[in-house]
Amino acid sequence: MKQKTYRVAFPAALAVVIVAFLSTIFFANVNLSFAATAKKKSPAIARTTAVDYTEAQIKQLQEGLNINDDQKELWNNLIQAMRENAKDMDALTKDRTEKTMTMNALEHLKFHIQLSEAHLAQLKKFILPFEALYNSMTDEQKQITDAIMETGRHERHKKK
Repeated sequence: MKQKTYRVAFPAALAVVIVAFLSTIFFANVNLSFAATAKKKSPAIARTTAVDYTEAQIKQLQEGLNINDDQKELWNNLIQAMRENAKDMDALTKDRTEKTMTMNALEHLKFHIQLSEAHLAQLKKFILPFEALYNSMTDEQKQITDAIMETGRHERHKKK
């Protein structure tokens, strides 16, 4: 019985010691130069605001869906929710770049939780007007909407 315990306990203890040893070596020799380069953002990289991105999405959807007069009110409700969500997200991330430079790892995680909770609240706000519009759509409009949701863009397919 002691031999069976020894056969399991010794390799497990050895594995723990090896992992601890390798972790010590890794963390002792970590080169943090990558963290310093994160502060040096290229001025050529332009950040798109949530409002700008949302307006581009609205334009893409509007061009692809051919909203009819009966759907106009439902469409307006949907784009109002999209625009409000975008404004809220921009407000949340307004000073994000400046704040993240001084945040530690724990603060980063808490910020990501805050972003995730905001996204969830926005999805809940978006789903009702989206569902109403989607239920009013023709089969062709639904196929286009499904393709956009799946791929992120509307691609016109060639007729065979």
